Amino acid sequence: MTERSTIAVAMSGGVDSSTVAAMLAHQGDGDTSGNHDVSQNSVVGLTLQLWDQRRLAGKNGIPDAAETSRAGRCCSLDDVYDARRVAEHLQIPYYVVNQQERFEDDVVRPFVAEYLRGRTPVPCSLCNNHLKFDQLLKTAQSIGASRIATGHYALNEYDAGRGRWILKRAADSGKDQTYFLFGLTQEQLAHTLFPLGRMTKPEVREVARQHGLALAEKPDSQEICFIPGGDYKQFLTAYLEEQGRQLPETAGELVTPSGEVLGRHEGIFNFTVGQRKGLGVSSPSPLYVLKIDPATHRVTLGADEELATRTLRARGLNWISIAELTAPMRVQTKIRHRHEPAWATLEPAGMDEVIATFDEPQRAVTPGQSAVFYEGEEVVGGGWIV
Repeated sequence: MTERSTIAVAMSGGVDSSTVAAMLAHQGDGDTSGNHDVSQNSVVGLTLQLWDQRRLAGKNGIPDAAETSRAGRCCSLDDVYDARRVAEHLQIPYYVVNQQERFEDDVVRPFVAEYLRGRTPVPCSLCNNHLKFDQLLKTAQSIGASRIATGHYALNEYDAGRGRWILKRAADSGKDQTYFLFGLTQEQLAHTLFPLGRMTKPEVREVARQHGLALAEKPDSQEICFIPGGDYKQFLTAYLEEQGRQLPETAGELVTPSGEVLGRHEGIFNFTVGQRKGLGVSSPSPLYVLKIDPATHRVTLGADEELATRTLRARGLNWISIAELTAPMRVQTKIRHRHEPAWATLEPAGMDEVIATFDEPQRAVTPGQSAVFYEGEEVVGGGWIV
């Protein structure tokens, strides 16, 4: 007889995680992993309170919290309310865990620091690495849950031959979220369920309707949870002002690849590689940001074709399908969430660092973003572009 265990569902207040809770609360109808028996289980809902949406509201042009509460942001107070309402509907225990301090330390401050250095960070990956799996799993275990389940579109399974847990792309390629999950450890993968990995979004909404969930038609979140309106420049100024700091003086020159000065800018934090609009210079042909030099404060502009590059270097690596990279390996490399993975040869390049050489030049390889490596449907691993 299967031993009864407790599964903690990470409930964000969205339709995906709410559907997972409903599926698991009804005798595991939604488990499609093939690696976890959830036919006998109890379910508890957990929501991480990560950011006070009212904290910077009204400062430096940031909209009031009420204006943006339902404008496509995750982890809002309305989302907490929605998650609690779903838990009540399903008659499962529900808890809100305050992790605002940890979120600020591990996600918000690194996000600010990266932008001020002229890099373009990926806060969702940081949040997954440090909170939604690491801290959530610890919290779940502290209340007696053996596993967590999330609404991410991904698949995980144990490969006995390799003795490793493997992360795989979701069946619905348009919803696949493995790009943001490259930092998951073997321990985290072993204790995580992804019940939606073989489902499409329309199927998920239909299951939500079948379970009578009021938010079955709720739109997906689109914005970074702590940046209302999506204007990170407003956020940087307001956040630093709250901390008693000012934007650092990083004004400098706008130059061509040959060094010709085209003009000046007010700070490197205003730019990201590949940017076209808001450059502050006029040109007979479109210009794009090619490079940001935090040492000299120079921002290099050039033509679209000059954005293409054959190589990238990444560090801060996490390996999933392999224990480590010891020899060149053919992989498909994804450099942005919406980027079509491109063939490359991956080679070790010293301690905790790799070089990927693409078969074909790739556009706008951006420092601070994630590079995630795939072999077929499997996530080999990933790191941070330098």
